[in-house]
Amino acid sequence: MWALLAYLIRSDSPVPRGRLASMLFADADDPLGALRWNPAELRRLLGVKGILRGEPIELNLPTDTQVDVERVILGTWRQAMSVPTIGEAFLEGLSFPNCPAYDAWLLTEGRHLANASAAVMREAALGRIAAGAPADAVKLARKLVEVDPLDESHQALLIRSLAASGDRADAGAQLEACRTLLMKELGVEPGPDVHNAVHSPVAPPPRRSVAGSASARAQIDAGTTAIAAGAVDAGISSLRSAASEAEAIGDASLQAQALLALGSSLIHAPRGRDEEGSVVLHKAIDVASEAGLTRFVAGSQRELGYVELLGARYDRARMWLEQALEAVGDDVAEEAMIRAVLGACWSDTAHYPEAITELERSLALAEEAGAGKQIAFTCAFLARARLLTGAVEEARPLSLRAKLIAEQEGWTSFVAWPESFSGDCFLADGDVDAAADAYEHAFALGCQIGDPCWEGVGARGIGLVKARRGLIDEAIDWLDDARTRCVRISDAYMWVESYCQDALCQIATAHHLENAPRFVDELEARSASRGLLEFVARAHLHRYHQGDEKALDAATVLASNIANPSLHEALAEARPPPADDRSD
Repeated sequence: MWALLAYLIRSDSPVPRGRLASMLFADADDPLGALRWNPAELRRLLGVKGILRGEPIELNLPTDTQVDVERVILGTWRQAMSVPTIGEAFLEGLSFPNCPAYDAWLLTEGRHLANASAAVMREAALGRIAAGAPADAVKLARKLVEVDPLDESHQALLIRSLAASGDRADAGAQLEACRTLLMKELGVEPGPDVHNAVHSPVAPPPRRSVAGSASARAQIDAGTTAIAAGAVDAGISSLRSAASEAEAIGDASLQAQALLALGSSLIHAPRGRDEEGSVVLHKAIDVASEAGLTRFVAGSQRELGYVELLGARYDRARMWLEQALEAVGDDVAEEAMIRAVLGACWSDTAHYPEAITELERSLALAEEAGAGKQIAFTCAFLARARLLTGAVEEARPLSLRAKLIAEQEGWTSFVAWPESFSGDCFLADGDVDAAADAYEHAFALGCQIGDPCWEGVGARGIGLVKARRGLIDEAIDWLDDARTRCVRISDAYMWVESYCQDALCQIATAHHLENAPRFVDELEARSASRGLLEFVARAHLHRYHQGDEKALDAATVLASNIANPSLHEALAEARPPPADDRSD
């Protein structure tokens, strides 16, 4: 009964009775009959008449119903933190070994909700630092480190919280403890975000300025110019001074502008400092909201949504981006940026119709605003959505346009992203040589600018080309390298890891390699915790091709709400024909 309620709460659309019966009561003599008792019992226990009827079954709870899971996923961090069971396991203590498809769904959903709870606690800690209450942040960060001590972002948050509270000694001690742990368990040094957390202030202490607002404006101009020219550290220093100058003279507009520029620079700088940037952006929202400066509110919320996108905290990302859309007003260029990031979120999580709608709206707005870089960004993500759904003919011109505009705009650091998707189009068309050229150039660009994500997608493509040419050992080496190099820093784009890992599983499974089951287990675990449902479904499909017949049912259940023709075609091809259609 609780299994049924949980599934209906977390379903995006009404669920056919046949699917529920086969998933939960397949062993019963009359699965549909066994199902009928449960909705009636739920109506009695919930005290709500008229729900859970009809075909398909849809859960329509009264509008004033509060569902803890939804408060954690969809609410603000203050709403989510009021849930007394936040951080506890989903349907704790229940398992369904006789219902393997449901058990697979429950494991996936449990990992996703655990990650969502951690994301809320992280956001709450950042908010408390920005609000000047670092002691509260320390408590939250300690809980996160206890749950997953190997997560560098949790370690960085704890160190930053300790430093913000003035306890530099404990912050340094935590850094050393983190270094010892990571070296012992993983053989790696902590990344830059962990090291920066000890010493990087949220902002310098306010000081009186002789020049006042003129000085603050000059510092903003100097900072943005320096960053555009590649002098990142100097630019960030100027923006810190600008924020301090503006706060000292009480100019909320200049302070919000400086904080937004500073937070964005910290996030987008090479080897970005996402945690520090997020704290600054939280403060920017507080300052701008109090002064009614919605333009800076929307920009800061959009950047926070982008950070959450990179970290695969999609529930939080969508919350920030939807709030940004409410605040954006008539700023066409800003709305184009917001909708592009929102479309990327929908695409990452396999909500393709929603993704394409948002990205097409973003492209129209970017064209209206004449925003070249935004056109390139949106075209690249729209090309990816088309590719992932098998629409190669539509993806090809989008990826080429994104690459060309990025080159025209001098945005060399972005070129590798759409170029890798051009390689995917060439490979889908059977033009292996053209694909190889695109992937190799993308990989070289990624290495030149030191972007692990772009290196990863390029290396993935090279591995697929090696496999197409029959060089399987080399292919596996490239693909294995791709899925590790793309996340070698803590603020990497986590979707790319699953993208590379899925390709590794595909080749390893097709060639019956010994490590294939381990690769699939890793794909499932990491994708499930991040809410990347399509990759979880594909993991089960790989497992089916490795000989686990029950895995196909799990893949089918997990894919049931994913509108991707490419995925459903793969499931259909794997499914055995009906007994009457099989040849003797």
